[in-house]
Amino acid sequence: MATVTRENIGLLNDKITVKVSQEDYLPNFDKAVKQFSKNANIPGFRKGMVPAGMVKKMHGQAIFGDEILKTVEKELMGYVQAEKLDLFGQPLSLDKQAKNLDFSNPAEYAFEFEVGIKPSFNITPLENNKTTLTKYKVAVTEEMVNDEIQRLQLKGGKTTEPETITSEDNVINVTFDESDKKGNVVEGGITKENALLVKYFTPAIQKELQGKKNNDSIVFQLATSFDEQRLGWILKDLGFEATDKAAADKYFKLTITKVGLIEKRELNEEFFKEIYPADNITTEEAFRGKLKEEIGKYWDSESRNHLHNDLFEVLVHETPIDLPKDFLKRWLQVGGEKPKTAEEAEKEFPSFDHQLRWTLISDKLVKENKLEVSFEDLKENAKQKVLGYYGGAAADGAEWLDSYLDRLLQDEKFVDQTYREMITAKLFDWAESKVNVKEEEIKAEDFVNLPHKHHHHEH
Repeated sequence: MATVTRENIGLLNDKITVKVSQEDYLPNFDKAVKQFSKNANIPGFRKGMVPAGMVKKMHGQAIFGDEILKTVEKELMGYVQAEKLDLFGQPLSLDKQAKNLDFSNPAEYAFEFEVGIKPSFNITPLENNKTTLTKYKVAVTEEMVNDEIQRLQLKGGKTTEPETITSEDNVINVTFDESDKKGNVVEGGITKENALLVKYFTPAIQKELQGKKNNDSIVFQLATSFDEQRLGWILKDLGFEATDKAAADKYFKLTITKVGLIEKRELNEEFFKEIYPADNITTEEAFRGKLKEEIGKYWDSESRNHLHNDLFEVLVHETPIDLPKDFLKRWLQVGGEKPKTAEEAEKEFPSFDHQLRWTLISDKLVKENKLEVSFEDLKENAKQKVLGYYGGAAADGAEWLDSYLDRLLQDEKFVDQTYREMITAKLFDWAESKVNVKEEEIKAEDFVNLPHKHHHHEH
């Protein structure tokens, strides 16, 4: 009779030994040989008439090994189920070299496996209201609304090509050539084309650009020619880090290749209708109101993501979970698509550990609170996604929509991803109700500069 024994070898880490003797695997071996001789194609023999001895001679060793491993696996899995062991991944075989399995001399064989056991734990940050988090409320200012209106007016405006630069609203196509102070171009330096609004430059440079036309050039230093935010953009465009101080001190020769001017759109009904086709907006006041509401919605969702991110970090870092680290590192080496070295596993472990904790916590919360997403909900969510993408009301009720949705819902990857997003959202809504949330007003620029945790959950 096969025996299975288990001993503890570390934190949440056990060794399982499966012993099998002849009577456990020989009947299966003989059956497999018979089966093989029925189907084998061996030259000189009619199909189904190959003698068993011949099969054993040619393939006995392989069939023997297979049947033993099948028996061992069945015993191991039966044991894991009977003992209700909740395991990480698959049991790892500890038998490094192949055993000497000789079918002409069947014996008792022992196979050893190592398993990692999932811990039981309590999600303490959600117990008796002990966690307090901040939900930021970004104030939408008139200035934000003005900026957005201007952006939309320019985006839909007509471009003309005047001779010279006359205003901050001119768009100029330019070539940046790295140079020295005097404008001598550096050999092998950076050359990059770009299109910029004149108003992106500091006032001193804007003044210098007035009256310039095609093929004119000026020389300037990056750091002193743009405000901080724009400097970051320009540095990135040129291939540097946004915060690279040394690069910001470089000089460039700027050559104008084209002068343009965008005529801003007028704020009239035609324009309002273009931006919001579904709303009947007739006045500038109503248009501003709608924009303010949309900007508010955007910041609300950003603020909510921020809260969820903080909640995620608290759950992952403050829920005490013991993990069998050594086992998991070994498992990382062999459990993936291709084997990894011990160094690679060591390097990947912190982010793997983080993700694993989140999986354990979220699985537990979903199960214990019976959180679920029905197929109907999923379908509705998919429909809203599609409508949002194709401009809302216009598409609703259209015939193509239903067939498009049906196709989407047959795509396993799409369904899986949508399900994950929805169950995660449900999970956060539920968890949010178990912590104290205090609201705090904040300016948009301060919100953007809040220290950001570098880990993101899939959301």
